[in-house]
Amino acid sequence: MPAKDAGPSGTRVMPADEAPGPPAPRWSGSAAVPPPPPPKRGWGESAEPTPLPPSPAEAPEDRTPVDPWAGADTGGWDLHSAELPELPPLSPTTPYPAPAPTRPYSGPPAPASPPAGYPVSPPGAPSYPSPPPAAYPAPPVPPPPAYPVPAPPARPKRRWGRGAPAAVRPVAPPPGWQAPKGYVPVPVRRRRKWPWVLLLTLACCCGCPAYWATPMLSQVPATAALPAEVKDLQLRDDSRSTQTAEELKAEMRNAHLLASDTFAGVYATRAGKRVTVFGGTGFWFSPESEADAEIARLREKYDLGEPKVFDTGVRGRYDRCAVGRDGGADVVVCTSVDHGSIATAVFTRLSIEDSASLLGTLREQIVTKS
Repeated sequence: MPAKDAGPSGTRVMPADEAPGPPAPRWSGSAAVPPPPPPKRGWGESAEPTPLPPSPAEAPEDRTPVDPWAGADTGGWDLHSAELPELPPLSPTTPYPAPAPTRPYSGPPAPASPPAGYPVSPPGAPSYPSPPPAAYPAPPVPPPPAYPVPAPPARPKRRWGRGAPAAVRPVAPPPGWQAPKGYVPVPVRRRRKWPWVLLLTLACCCGCPAYWATPMLSQVPATAALPAEVKDLQLRDDSRSTQTAEELKAEMRNAHLLASDTFAGVYATRAGKRVTVFGGTGFWFSPESEADAEIARLREKYDLGEPKVFDTGVRGRYDRCAVGRDGGADVVVCTSVDHGSIATAVFTRLSIEDSASLLGTLREQIVTKS
């Protein structure tokens, strides 16, 4: 072997590309340790992954020093220093002693000889890199859930005087969310409110008009015909009674322009009681005001006093009676008005209560619903 290729202690120098690597690992005879299984979730434990502990903060003394003036141009700064007084010259100092001579470098030290019984690789054997030290793998982190877990909604505040807070609406899933495999949506039955709203609307829209329209439908239209006999009253057909009836019909046509038909007649009894009845049929929207107007129209003719109101017991029908005089005799004038007819009578030799009762009987016999 040439001298230039020989190293210390007579060993051969390896080329740069054939430099030996780290020593081969020593065989220990033990098998590789498998990673531990993931721990099982206990009862009541949350399925959320346990967050990793935060990394410790780096100590100030371990940080790399940073030059605050790195990259700054400090050549143009004009620094003015204070004038220092002139100092006396320094005295000569003792020179440093010369360092001791060092020994020349003789190469790296020779490797230690292996212990007895250890196999030695022959010269020229290939070297293998040593594997990194075995390390236990970190426990597997469970994957995040397929859908984000929404935060619980905040409980609404209760306001004074407003009752209990309204029900919290469910949170809608975010856009693009897909249900996990095997998920079956359960339909939530919602309480229907439209039947009650519909019934209330029908009651308000149809019930109120029907309540006010029922009397009109039961009283309009109506027809009138004078019977020949009512109780002990007989219809008189002499010339004087006929002329009186015609005059009363004409007055009714002039006083009630909306009347479609008019009637008038004179009844009498064998005892000398006389009843003159007249009226008409048509349509009267406000029968109560028409009854007051009819008494006011006859007040001057019969010198009537304050009218008295009688309850008929029929919706939409109003009776008024007043005491007056006709040709020096006391009379009672009564009128009965509903939506379809008006009937007025002049009674002699009867009280105001009997006159109101007899007018109701005459009306039932004269006016009929057509």
